[in-house]
Amino acid sequence: MLRADKALVDELDGLVVGRRTELELIVAALAAGRHVLLEGPPGTGKSTLLRAVARTVGTGFVFVEGNAELTPARLVGHFDPAQVVAEGYVAEAFVDGPLVAALRAGSLLYVEEINRVPEESLNVLITVMSEGELHVPRYGRVSAEPGFRLVAAMNPFDAVGTARISSAIYDRVCRVAMGYQGEDVEEGIVRREVAASGGGVADGLLARRAVRVVRGSRHHPDVRVGSSVRGAIDLVLVADQLAGLRAATATDPELGLDAALVALSGRLRLLEGCDRRPEDVVRDLWQAALAVEEALDAPDGDHGDGADGAAGGTGAPGKA
Repeated sequence: MLRADKALVDELDGLVVGRRTELELIVAALAAGRHVLLEGPPGTGKSTLLRAVARTVGTGFVFVEGNAELTPARLVGHFDPAQVVAEGYVAEAFVDGPLVAALRAGSLLYVEEINRVPEESLNVLITVMSEGELHVPRYGRVSAEPGFRLVAAMNPFDAVGTARISSAIYDRVCRVAMGYQGEDVEEGIVRREVAASGGGVADGLLARRAVRVVRGSRHHPDVRVGSSVRGAIDLVLVADQLAGLRAATATDPELGLDAALVALSGRLRLLEGCDRRPEDVVRDLWQAALAVEEALDAPDGDHGDGADGAAGGTGAPGKA
């Protein structure tokens, strides 16, 4: 059984960068026997955080990808047709779906992108959250073992295929909002992930550039949805490989721009009616990041003009 233990949060804080408050809220809610909804943009560490909690406390973790194909039968389970023909609707013929598996084991059931799940499947989850059990036709009742919790994640309601979550879901969960982390924290994430991928130690200058670019993408006037920190990680990793191919340094501006175009152009979602391409926006962001460096390196008397120039061309990128 999960308990609200400060030592547990301390341990988790060493595994998940910059999420102390969210960890405390999630651990407290789960320890209180509540179901939890994590809400925030992609790349803010929702699944990473939950996996760390489950792994640290030794709780089972059942992952479900939320999409339009998640029917009640896929969520709950089904009878094996061949066994039914041979033996009838016996308990041994039932194949557990992720929901039943989590109920039996007292595990965390993590539903990713719950606002993409069909309404009939959401109704099944509502019943389980309310009653702590599930009735399966021809099989019987499946009760939740101690420790079972539903933990769902959702991106903001702004993407194709998403739907607004009903008040019935919100009324049965504790909601934890997860926004983007600070610039220093995101740079730390880039360094850690690059090292974990076998890419060595990320160059500090390149990591800062990458983080400035992705943070700027979230506020660019032509962009509806910007990049998560994953874009910065990919930028650094690609630049590192390009440097070897070109016998250049990873911090070479032209090389870095090529890496940025590869890593970020597919991640940006431009505003409807915008007549620019994602590649044009990435070039804006890259030049703005370089301009920030020039402003910081300039003599004291030149900082004002340089900083204004860095922020002026595309507005928000210079403020990242």
